[in-house]
Amino acid sequence: MKYPERRRLPLWLKLAFTLWILFWAPAVAIQVGVQNYLWMCNLANFLLLLGLWSESRLLVSMQWLATALVGSLWALDAGTAWISGWHPIGGTEYMFDAATPLGVRLLSLYHLILPLVAWVGIARLGYQPRALFWQTGVTWMAVLAAYLLTDPARNVNWVQGPFGSVQTWFDPAVYVGVLMLVWPLLLYLPVHLLTTRKLTG
Repeated sequence: MKYPERRRLPLWLKLAFTLWILFWAPAVAIQVGVQNYLWMCNLANFLLLLGLWSESRLLVSMQWLATALVGSLWALDAGTAWISGWHPIGGTEYMFDAATPLGVRLLSLYHLILPLVAWVGIARLGYQPRALFWQTGVTWMAVLAAYLLTDPARNVNWVQGPFGSVQTWFDPAVYVGVLMLVWPLLLYLPVHLLTTRKLTG
């Protein structure tokens, strides 16, 4: 497998992302509570920070899987709704809900930035194929933790139902098991295959 020549990550990127986390993490804790850290996209902030400073190809690759497709779909849904009022996918309705604090909505714009930061990371460090295995494991732990430890009303990681709804098709435990399989298959595997194909092509 061909990888780009490994280069160090720029210090400015590490410092800028660190400043972002120093602002974002306490803001999330104050406005919506630490339970929200268990969202996969929120965990990505912390893991990507660690990956940048350690220059870990594995950690950065994991967060590329975690954010590339999710961030793109989030941007598509929010952007379409902003222009037309229609949510083609769902999941960003809170961005247009006046009941959601403005600060929370502004903080959510990081969904647009994380994939770019992760891409810079793998462009310089290379992509680690084992990231699919490890990110799947992190996702399973986060989904189980969200199901067992968080307020069901928050529906963290959609453990109560997709797109912020409450599902009624399956027994809750069965649904969580299905969710744990669907998440890596639909969100991580396509990115993994496209990335490895690009690097080997």
